[in-house]
Parts: sequence; structure tokens; C-alpha cells
Amino acid sequence: MTTAPSTGTTLPRPQLSPRALTLAVVSLALGGFAIGTVEFAMMGLLKEVEHGLHLSTPEAGTLISAYALGVCVGAPLLAAFGAKLPRKHLAIGLMLFYAVANASSMLASGYGAMALSRFISGLPHGAYFGIAAVIASSLVAATKRGWAISMVMTGLTVANVIGVPFATWLGQNFGWQLLFALVSAIALLTALAIAVFVPYEPVHPGASIRRELGALKRIQVWMALLTGMIGFGGFFATYTYISHTMTEVSHLPQVLIPLVVAIYGLGMVIGTLIGGRLADKSVMGAIYRALILIAIALAVYFFAVQWAPTALLMVFIVGGMGSLLTAPLQSRLLDASPDAPSLASSLNHAALNVGNAIGAFLGGVVIALGFGYAAPALVGSVLALMGLAIAFTSGRLERRFPVHAAPHHDVQH
Repeated sequence: MTTAPSTGTTLPRPQLSPRALTLAVVSLALGGFAIGTVEFAMMGLLKEVEHGLHLSTPEAGTLISAYALGVCVGAPLLAAFGAKLPRKHLAIGLMLFYAVANASSMLASGYGAMALSRFISGLPHGAYFGIAAVIASSLVAATKRGWAISMVMTGLTVANVIGVPFATWLGQNFGWQLLFALVSAIALLTALAIAVFVPYEPVHPGASIRRELGALKRIQVWMALLTGMIGFGGFFATYTYISHTMTEVSHLPQVLIPLVVAIYGLGMVIGTLIGGRLADKSVMGAIYRALILIAIALAVYFFAVQWAPTALLMVFIVGGMGSLLTAPLQSRLLDASPDAPSLASSLNHAALNVGNAIGAFLGGVVIALGFGYAAPALVGSVLALMGLAIAFTSGRLERRFPVHAAPHHDVQH
């Protein structure tokens, strides 16, 4: 039994067998696989979309931005307005929304329709990851919360190893529209899997939009979001220009870029899982270590990409170090806002998309200034150190003004 600190209401925590727990978490992770596949494969198929819809390159690029904007808008809105829904039902609804929205992208016939479709498709992205993380963490003991969150996030990283290369190949050979057909099908499968395998939890009696919005009043929530926004910007500064770096600096043939992306994705999978384990030992300690390792890895990457073998090694390491941060940040937001976890958790993905935009922009600036395609890695290293400074400040503030985090089970609210 669990006790909600604000109302005293007790809620039963589902007692699942190891097999049932695995099926529930994998079902939630499948949604991350769908989201990761379309988010990253869209970048690989941008030329095909550009030619198919008769767009200019800048117009095609704004389709990526439209999706990211949708993530930033949808994450807080859908999480807050879904506060009174059972979390299982909300997760199913978000995946059905995602399936329909991506199907509309498949049917788009021009720039306006496609831009609107990509914006709408981005709306459930952050809210889904946020609610999935809350559900997964509510199914396990406190000592396994980081693991559960990392498993959900693994769906996103596995997409870079399997989903993105396959979807890119499919779109290049049989039409870019099949990317969206594939993702819609996976989203529908996710909704079905959640309906079957994820246990139902009743809505907390005190759940409300106002209560969820209370997360925005907490300085530690904003500090955690800022840490991810700035610290993770370095990861995206490097990833955005990885193709150019590998071909122009490391002199790898273009045909090997899918392999490079897969190696990066494999590093992300391993890093995400390790990050979850580290978060179970110490959330803030895991954040500190992750940002230090990201800064070091990106600095080494800058020099190592001059030679193809060391470039491939560092692609794997950078992918792994960057992903160490995801589960600890998600856990930190749950700790910082125990009575409004859904909104706080969802905002993490809005913040990371802002980090994506910041990193890509700053990386483009140093390239435009003539510093070369490897230079974004140094920008990323500096951003990681800035994120570390924000995290340290957050830790010091917490020592002076402790966050009264609820016991782990309270994330069921």
C-alpha cells in the first residue's frame, strides 16, 4: 500500500511477476521505439520528402523544426489536461493520437499540410514519454526506479540501431511515405500492448490540472530542465553533424553512414541502461558523472575523428556517454515534483528538444565561421560543463533547502 502525502489516501501498488513486469515495461518502451524511429529517420529521408513534395531545402528543414515545436507545446499541455485520466488510458490515447497524426503525414500533398501534420505529430511525444516513465516507475520498488525508466527510454535508443536504418532503407527504396505507415502501425501495436500488459491504476483522488501545474512553481524542476536543456545540447551539437564529420573529416564513404548511426545508437542503448543503474544509486551523483563524461568524450571526439578507426570508436563512446544522462534527469524531475510527476516528467522531453535546437544552432555557427565539422564537439563539451555547473548549483540549493521528495511509491499520484 502507498500513501499520498497530500491527502492521506492509500493506493495499492501493482504486484507483478517478473514476466508480467517485463511485458509491461517492454510495451511502454515500444512507444519510444515508434517515436524514435520517425524522429530520426525523418532526418535521413529529408531529401526524399523534399523531392516528393517539391520543397526547397530550407522548407524541408522546417519540417523537423515543426515537429520539435509540437513536442515543446504538447508535452505540458497534454500531460496537464490528462491529469484526471487513468495513466494507462492516457498512454493508450497518446499512442492512438500518434498513429493517426503520422498517418496524416503519409497523406500530405504539400508543404502546408506536411508542416501542420509534423507539428501535430510532435504534440504527444513528450507527454507519452513522461507518462510512460511515471507508469514504469510506479510498477517497481524504489531501488529499481532508474532501471524502469531507462528501460522505457531504451525504446528510443534501440530505434537508432534497428528502426531508423530499416525505415530509412524502406523510404529510400519504396517511397518516403512508408516511414509514416510503418510508425503508425508500430504506434497502434503499442496501444494494443499497453491495453493488454500494463496494469490499470486508479486515478488519484487529488489529481487535477492545477495540481500538475504546481510543478512549475518549483525551482528544482526548472533547474533540472535547464540542466538537460544546456547539458544535452552538446550531445545534439555533435549528432546533428555526424554525417558531415564522418565523410569530410574522417573520410569514411557515404555508404557507411548507416553503420555509423547504428554504432552511435548501440552506444546510446548501453549508456541508457547504465544511466538507469547509476540513478538507482544516486540521482544527482549520476547527473554529475554523466555531464563530466560527456564533456570529456566530446573533447576527445574532436581530436579522434581525424582517423577513421578512432572516429568509429568515439562515435560509440559519445553515444553511450550522452545517454547516461536521460534516466537520471527523468528520476530527478520525479523527485523534484512528487505530487505532480506527470507534467514534470513530460517537460523533460520538451527541454531536450530545446537542447536539440540549441546544440544544432551553435554547431552550425562554428561551422559557418570556418572552424570545421569537428568543431561542434568542442561546443558540445562547453555546453556539458555549463550543464554541470547548473546541476552543481541545483545540488547546493537542495542542501540548503531540501526537496521533500515523497517516497518512491508516491509517483503513482
